[in-house]
Amino acid sequence: MNKIYFFLLMLSTMIFNHLISKDFNSSRNDSRELYKIKFFEEKLSNGLHVLLHQDTTNPLVSISVLYHVGSKNEIPGRSGFAHFFEHLMFEGSKNIKKGEYFKYIASNGGKNNAYTNHDETCYYEILPSDRLPLALWLESERMLHAKVDEESINIQREVVKEEKKMRVENQPYAKAISEIIPSLLFKKHPYKYPIIGLDQDLDAATEKDYKEFYKTYYVPNNAVLVVSGDFNIHEARKLIKKYFGSIPKGKINFTMKKIEEDPMEKEIFYTYVDKNVKVPGVFLSYRAPKLTNKDSYVLKIIDHVLSSGESSRIMKNIVNTKQMASYAGSFLDTMEDYGIFVIYGLINPGITLDQLTKIIDEEIDLLKKKGITQYELEKQKNYFEKKFISENYSMSGITANLSHYYLYYHNANLINTDIDKYKKITIEDIKKVANKYLNKNNRVRLYNVPDKNNTDQ
Repeated sequence: MNKIYFFLLMLSTMIFNHLISKDFNSSRNDSRELYKIKFFEEKLSNGLHVLLHQDTTNPLVSISVLYHVGSKNEIPGRSGFAHFFEHLMFEGSKNIKKGEYFKYIASNGGKNNAYTNHDETCYYEILPSDRLPLALWLESERMLHAKVDEESINIQREVVKEEKKMRVENQPYAKAISEIIPSLLFKKHPYKYPIIGLDQDLDAATEKDYKEFYKTYYVPNNAVLVVSGDFNIHEARKLIKKYFGSIPKGKINFTMKKIEEDPMEKEIFYTYVDKNVKVPGVFLSYRAPKLTNKDSYVLKIIDHVLSSGESSRIMKNIVNTKQMASYAGSFLDTMEDYGIFVIYGLINPGITLDQLTKIIDEEIDLLKKKGITQYELEKQKNYFEKKFISENYSMSGITANLSHYYLYYHNANLINTDIDKYKKITIEDIKKVANKYLNKNNRVRLYNVPDKNNTDQ
């Protein structure tokens, strides 16, 4: 029996690997149909958007509630609220004792967590499928009457401060990336504020401030509920209406006015002295398009061509061949209104930051003039197709994709078709987008250098 099981497991793995690794030129439509994600979609009378995907492969369910609130919804002087609520909403509710959210999940064989970014806050669970009612009840409690009181606020205020010390204040390059660069790239938009918030804002915020934020944003008409896995859709709909249907709709219209930044006119140069840094680094940070813009898809390919793997341009030319940097790379942070594209490097001994900047700029200029090779383009298209299929192969991946495609595109079916945007990208698109965004007058050049007075260096 075990031999048969392992044979079938190996066979299914081989088939899956074969499907995601082949060129797809002759059978892309067939593979897409094979992996098409079917889902049920409805909106409750209170505005809660519901997406349900049934898959009986494993006796598990994945549940997420995605709130359309992040650090960009905060007002000056009250930064860090969305991230604060990521913590606070595990404190308990009217019917759940302090600290028991995790106990409920763990004691029923599940796992749960949450995250916050500039645009969203998400709470999610994975549980045995017969525990779906428990997960829905827990999330409805969080939405309807989370515990927002002075005691809970004081506890989480100290937790967040400690988290900030650990992840930002005491980590090399972290403050430069998460706080300084956004504050220089954005002058008007709330993206200039750090997600984790400023200590003085957390200290100044009152219980009334937090309650107002909670009542405003953690409401049905500002949320997407997704359930994926082994469950009956008809029964799930009844449970969702039972636990969420009576929760009052939020009082405000969530069509947020977009804050437009003025175009950058020249490069902004900044030197940041960091007590945690031992190796000087350069960070070239460009203002990029929003995540739904087609140019954002092109930049993702550029990002991978530059720094994904040992054969990427930056690693091959700057790190390995010319040995100008001990480590270098790039990353694209895509957000709802804008993005940030960063190319960075840490210098080798005997190399200056100006020299490293010059050699990085030469790579960018080459990209702008000649684009990339057809081989590089096809390689990245294949990578993103594999990634697309792989994400839709897991319950948690399907849950995340359904919620995000609805939240940002208002079209959950993009879970089946979004890959087409990558397939249509050409070498001319690469050159066009590189010339549009990767310019000195559209960037912050930050030198992150050691503190010479720090005796711990």
